[in-house]
Amino acid sequence: MWRDNPVAMLPSTQLPAMHFFGLHWIDASILFLYIIAVLFIGKVLAHGVKGESDFFLGGRSLGKWFQFFLSFGNMTDPGQATTTSSSVYKQGAGGAWLALITLFLTPYYWFINVWFRRVRLTTMADLFADRFGRRFLATLYAITTILMAVVGIAGGNVVALKTLQPMMVKEASAWTPEERQMVSDSKEFSVLRKQRQFAQLDTAAAARYEVLKDYYDRGQLQPYVTYLKPVPFYLVSSMLVAVFVMLGGLKASAVVDAVQAILVIVISVMLIPFGLSHIGGLQGLHAKVPEGMFNLFGGELGSEYTWYSIGALLLIQLVGIAGSQAGMTIAGSAKNEYAARIGAVTGGFSKRFVTIAWAFCGLIAIALFGPNLADPDQTWGLLTNALLPVGLIGIMIIGILGGKLATLGAGSVVLAGLVVKNLYEPLFPGKSERHYMVVARLTVPVVLALGIGVGLYLNSVIALLKFAIVLLVVWGVPITMIFIWRRLTETAVRVQVIATLVLIAVIPWGVSFIPSLARSEALTVMTYEQSVTGPTHAKADDVAAGRATRVGEMITKTKLIEPVSVYFEEGVVRVNPKDLHSPRTGKGLFRVEVWLVSCLGLDVRAFSPAMLMTTRYVVDALVPILILIVVSLLTSPTERTRLDRFYVRLKTPVAPTLEEDAKWVEESYKNPSRFDDRKLFRNTNWEMTKWDRQDTLGFLGCCALVGFILIFFKVVLSLGA
Repeated sequence: MWRDNPVAMLPSTQLPAMHFFGLHWIDASILFLYIIAVLFIGKVLAHGVKGESDFFLGGRSLGKWFQFFLSFGNMTDPGQATTTSSSVYKQGAGGAWLALITLFLTPYYWFINVWFRRVRLTTMADLFADRFGRRFLATLYAITTILMAVVGIAGGNVVALKTLQPMMVKEASAWTPEERQMVSDSKEFSVLRKQRQFAQLDTAAAARYEVLKDYYDRGQLQPYVTYLKPVPFYLVSSMLVAVFVMLGGLKASAVVDAVQAILVIVISVMLIPFGLSHIGGLQGLHAKVPEGMFNLFGGELGSEYTWYSIGALLLIQLVGIAGSQAGMTIAGSAKNEYAARIGAVTGGFSKRFVTIAWAFCGLIAIALFGPNLADPDQTWGLLTNALLPVGLIGIMIIGILGGKLATLGAGSVVLAGLVVKNLYEPLFPGKSERHYMVVARLTVPVVLALGIGVGLYLNSVIALLKFAIVLLVVWGVPITMIFIWRRLTETAVRVQVIATLVLIAVIPWGVSFIPSLARSEALTVMTYEQSVTGPTHAKADDVAAGRATRVGEMITKTKLIEPVSVYFEEGVVRVNPKDLHSPRTGKGLFRVEVWLVSCLGLDVRAFSPAMLMTTRYVVDALVPILILIVVSLLTSPTERTRLDRFYVRLKTPVAPTLEEDAKWVEESYKNPSRFDDRKLFRNTNWEMTKWDRQDTLGFLGCCALVGFILIFFKVVLSLGA
C-alpha cells in the first residue's frame, strides 16, 4: 500500500484534537521553544556588537571551533538533505554528487582559505578595488553577488517549505472537493506511470496520462493536502531571520551554527534506523531498490550522473568555488591562518559524512514509496512524517528551520557587508559608524524579501541548486586568477563578467519570460524516447507481476525512459493542461549552452540527461577562462607598484595579534621582493608559491581523507547486497 499511496503513511490524515496546523502539540511546543531560544541568543549577543568589525567579521577573533561551525553551517545546511535525498530518489546514488562533488575540492580549501585570510579585507568586492585600484569591479561584484545570493536565499526558502509541507498535512475530513480530486488524480498518475514503464498504454489511458503528467510537471499533483502555504511561510520565517540577524550579526550566526551542527548530525541519521525497520533491514533495501540505483557513477539509464557528467560538475565547482563571498567572510573572521584552514577542512569533511546519510535516506524512500512520488523535492518531509514518532518530528522541524535560519542568517550578514562597504559607503562617505550599522541592519529584511520573490518563481530545489552552482563561475574564475596570475587585467575581468552574466543568467531568464520564445516549437523539443533492455535482479514488484518466481532471480527487463526537455531546466508543459492540443511552453531556465552546441549541427535531441548537463557545465567553465586569458594578453597590465604590494601582502603570514600583523605587512610593503624566493615559477607572472611542511602534510592528509570517504560510501552502499 505504501508504495502505491504514500499519503496513506501520513499519520496526520487522521488527527486527534490536540493538533495545531497538522502538528502534534508536543512537536508544536518544541518548535515554539526553539524560536524563543533563537531570539534570546540574538538579543544576548546584540550587546557585543560594538561596530562594523563585530557585525561583519566577529572582530577577526574566531578560533578553530567557531571556524568549524561557520564552515560546517555554510556548507551543510539541512536544506541539502532535501536536495540530496530528492536527487538520489530520482537518479539513484549518483544523485548524491550534487552535494558530494566538493569532496574533491577539500584539499583546495587548505590553500584558498589562507589566501582569503592573508589579503586582510572585509568583502570580496574589496579584493577587486585593492587589486586593480578602481571601484567599478567592486561595485559590479557587490550588485551581481547580491542578486546571486538572493537566489541562494530563495533556495533556502523553497527547500524548507517543501520539506516541512508533508509534516503539516490537513486531515482528510477537512479536504475540499478540489483537494480531494487532486489527491485522487495523484494516485491515478502514480499507477499509470508505473504501468507505462513496462508496457504501452491503450489510447484512452495514454491520453489521460498525458493530461495528468502535465499537472505533475507543474507541481500541481500531491498525495496529500498541507496547511503550509508558500507566501505565509516565507514571510514569517524570513521575519524571524531578519530580527535575529539584525540583533546579533555574524557572531550570533556562529553560535546558532554551533547548535545547528549538532542538530544536522542528529536529523541526518535519525531517519535511517526507522526506515530500515520498515523495509526489512539492509537486505530489504536491496530487494526493493534496483541494483543500478546503488551505483555512484550513473546507474539507471537516464541518470544525469555518469563519469563524464561528474567530471564536468567537478570542473565547474573547481573554477567557481572561490566566487562565494562567504569564503572571504568566514576565513576573514579567523584569528589566524591555521584556524581558517582547520575550520574549512574539518567542516568540509564533516559535511561528506552527513551527505552519505542523506543519500541513504533517498534510497530508503525508493524502497518505501516506489518510484512515483508526485514531487520528489518532498522526499525528506514524506519520510519524516511516515517514519518518526511524536517528538522526533518536532526535532526534525527545528533542524530544518534552524538550518534555514543559520544559512540565511550568515548570508544576510554577507550581503549587508557588501551593500554597506561597497555600495552605500562610497556614495555617502564620512558618515558615522553607527549610521552605517543602521543601514546594514535595514539591508537584511530587504534582501530576504527579494529572496521570497525569486522562490515563488523558481519552485524546483534541484534547478535552484544547479543555477547557484553555475552562477559562482561568474566571479569564481576571475577571483582565482587574481590570486595566481599577475598578468590579469581589469578590462579582461569586465568583459568576462558581463559576457558570462549574459550567457548564464540574462538569456536563460529572458527566454523564459518571453512567451514567443518560451513557446517556440524549436525550443520546446524533447529528447528522443528510449528504452533499455538488460539483465537485472528481480524485485518484489517483478514477482508480483509474474516476471520472476522469486526475488533476486536474474531476469531480462525492458524499461521505457521518458523524454526530457532539451532546452528548459524544469521541463516543458502545456499552456492549458486540460487540452492535449494546447501549445507547449518551457518551464524554468533556458539552457543557452545546449542551444549554442545545437548551432554547431549536433543533434542535441539524441543527448542523454547526463550529456545535457555535461554540455552546460563544460561551456560555462571554459568560456570565462578563455575570455580572461585572451583579453588580458591584449590589454595593458595593472601598474607594477600596486601589483607588488598586493602579492607581497598575500605572501605575508598572519601575525598572532592585529597590532603585530599590521607591522608585518608594513615591513613587506617596504621590501616587496622579500618572498620572491618562494615563488614556484621565478621571473614569470604566475604567483603560485612553493609548499612548506604544513602545506604538504595538510594537502596529503586531505587527499587521504577524500579516498577514505569514497571507499566508506561504496562500502555503505554494498551493505546487505
